[in-house]
Amino acid sequence: MDRVAAVDVDALERDALAAIGGAGSADELDEARVRYLGRKSELKLALREVRERERGMALNALREKLEQAVAAREAELRRPREDPTFDPTLPGTPIPRGSLHPLTQARRRIEDIFVGMGYEIFDGREVDSVYYNFEALNTPEAHPSRDPQDTFYVNARAVLRTHTSPSQIRAMERHGPPVYVASLGRVYRRDTLDATHTPIFHQVEALAVDRDITLADLKGTMQEFATAVFGGQREVRMRTSYFPFTEPSVEFDLSCYLCDGAGCSVCKQSGWIEMGGAGQVDPNVLEEVGYDPAAWQGFAWGLGIDRIAFNLHGMPDLRLFWENDIRFLGQF
Repeated sequence: MDRVAAVDVDALERDALAAIGGAGSADELDEARVRYLGRKSELKLALREVRERERGMALNALREKLEQAVAAREAELRRPREDPTFDPTLPGTPIPRGSLHPLTQARRRIEDIFVGMGYEIFDGREVDSVYYNFEALNTPEAHPSRDPQDTFYVNARAVLRTHTSPSQIRAMERHGPPVYVASLGRVYRRDTLDATHTPIFHQVEALAVDRDITLADLKGTMQEFATAVFGGQREVRMRTSYFPFTEPSVEFDLSCYLCDGAGCSVCKQSGWIEMGGAGQVDPNVLEEVGYDPAAWQGFAWGLGIDRIAFNLHGMPDLRLFWENDIRFLGQF
């Protein structure tokens, strides 16, 4: 008797369906598939030798039925089993979610304010040349800020930027006047670490160059910025100062959040917290980038983003930003 005639289709179907339906894992199902549908299975060998039409149709029908059974059992095995103790109506376990660092939040808030005032956000370089960090900004060679005790030198001609002011020069070189840009990022100075100073901090630098710009425009812009950031809850004062790249130069202070101007250890009994420097762009700086100071004037100011966040959240110590304590960061 030949192999085709010897195959009992009904018996083969019963055995195969029982093996497939009884497979309790993917491996067991694969073994059943190979045994009954594999290349050397009884069914496949019989199909190769079949000569009668009706017999061939019966064997092909069985093959299709077994393939469907394998697919159905595979889907069942993949389906997660129901847990009789599981109640889908109960609230799920909350998944802990992180948040942006408070300095990142402050930076994005400041960027939005400047964009709203019509400024372009300009990205500078953290490692820059001595020319852009000092010389192009009218800083004389003997100025204390150029001393290695105050500045991190990479080599004789490159430094870790001490302020975001080099972005002023690069922005003016790239754009012709008028120019309205703001640059934000990390800066580096050899400051002693304390409650209000860190050797690495974040700064925002704003530059406006246009016709007939005065200190009144600077003060109005600064006041508008302080109102947008602090909601009018802080007083702003402007006092004369000196910076090589501005003339005249001023410094901005905000009233102390902790003592409301009465004097405390955070503001060193002054009632004010120093925020940064500002002033009219020095004519020498404008000439350095090819602008005519008789036709174009500007103002520039730089503020510490860390101190802005420091005031926004009523913090006692800037060092908290750098300690990576999840108990502190989780509050924001």
